[in-house]
Amino acid sequence: MRSLFPTTYRPVGAQSRAISCPRPVSTQKLLAYSTAALFLGLSLVLAQFANAAKPKTPAKKKPAAAAKKVAAKPVVKPAAVKPAGAVKAAPGKLQSFEEKLPDSLVKFSMIAVPGGSFSFADPSKGGASSTVTVKPFYIGKTEVTWDLFDPYAFRPEDASKPVSRDPGGPNGLSRPSKPYGAPDRGFGHQGYAAVSIASHSAEVFCDWLSKKTGKKYRLPTEFEWEYACRAGGPATGPDKSAVLDQAWVQENAGDKTHPVATKKPNAWGIYDMLGNAGEWCVGVDGKPVLRGGTYADPAEKVGPETRAPYSIDWQMQDPQFPKSRWWLSDGPFVGLRVICEP
Repeated sequence: MRSLFPTTYRPVGAQSRAISCPRPVSTQKLLAYSTAALFLGLSLVLAQFANAAKPKTPAKKKPAAAAKKVAAKPVVKPAAVKPAGAVKAAPGKLQSFEEKLPDSLVKFSMIAVPGGSFSFADPSKGGASSTVTVKPFYIGKTEVTWDLFDPYAFRPEDASKPVSRDPGGPNGLSRPSKPYGAPDRGFGHQGYAAVSIASHSAEVFCDWLSKKTGKKYRLPTEFEWEYACRAGGPATGPDKSAVLDQAWVQENAGDKTHPVATKKPNAWGIYDMLGNAGEWCVGVDGKPVLRGGTYADPAEKVGPETRAPYSIDWQMQDPQFPKSRWWLSDGPFVGLRVICEP
């Protein structure tokens, strides 16, 4: 029987070149091919099941971007509350400060006074007014107290040294002689204004304080004292009721001094500029003068313009001759206040 698949096919009109056709595949080979394909398919299926059965490893997460560190805000401390009427110094201007006396527990406050001009009634010219300009300075917040004066007058470190009574001796090295009786007159000591102080003793005290602190302390001039006392106010000063609010005077003092800073301060935060103990200043003529009135003066005579030159009556009972240059035997109303140069 002739094969249905001729081995050679020659199309009509074709050239003599022959085209070979594939030989028919036997049944045995078809079976082998089918079996191989079946096994291959089963292998793929089993591989898929095996992969599905494996535990999935969680994908590694990318590390989150580090949070930006927020700079901690500095703790802002509340501003110190200034007393009513305290000096408001502009930036770059003087600032009030507290001074600690070396080798002691004594502290005292100094108030910054801004520079400026005011009308001053010059006693050397019959009270004629003239405009005076004052540079900035510091002034004691209170009168000098016994707390501060005692280390100068009765300094224990000099107990073994002889007392120098030479008024021409080195400033700050001499110290007062022992007073007759209690210098505080029984008024009170701690927190009270130092009294019965002669002008020379006040000046040497300033020299001593300067050497102790390394700053320049001195008595105020009349211009500086009155300028600080007015605190920007008028020349006439406060009325009687205001004086009684700010000062210990004849009407309310009971003929004695009282602890400092127990009355109202002036507009610049300075206490006892009027009344209590009068305060030594350098007068316009260069001589010592007491300013501000005292506890023994009536309110109507106490004001920024109040002044009293030294009187021999303040040492009537002093038995020494010449009179003491350190203490005033009859001047229990005489004290001092210091200023500090910038």
